[in-house]
Amino acid sequence: MEQGTLAVAGLLAAGLAILPAAQARQAELSCAPVHQIRIYEVPAENEAVFHARFRDHAARIMAAHDFDIVETWASRFEGRVEFVYLLRWPDIETMQARWADFMADEEWSAIKAETGARHGTFVTGIQDRTLCPAGWSPGGIPEPD
Repeated sequence: MEQGTLAVAGLLAAGLAILPAAQARQAELSCAPVHQIRIYEVPAENEAVFHARFRDHAARIMAAHDFDIVETWASRFEGRVEFVYLLRWPDIETMQARWADFMADEEWSAIKAETGARHGTFVTGIQDRTLCPAGWSPGGIPEPD
């Protein structure tokens, strides 16, 4: 097996091992609505094509899976290029189900494969936070039951 294939297999295995732990942490939260903030670290040389792919493809396909993208931002933090976005969900279970549907979307998989082959790596790291409103939130979000 080639070294690159081994590296990809190792990353995939590590990601699959981490996924249940991340879902378990999210399942510990219980609120409605729930927000999710995602921070992607993007290689500087692919910043423009990353934004084009997200704007033209990811956001459209996410909308087809009933994602509610509240806002998107470009950021620079500690020398890194970042893309940050905020999602709103009715509840944790809906968030998890819609993410599973999006990740299994054949069109999205094909777009990622094609753009990755043409431009290389688009995302080198992801931070993901699930947010429940504080009872005293100035945004007027109701407290969870």
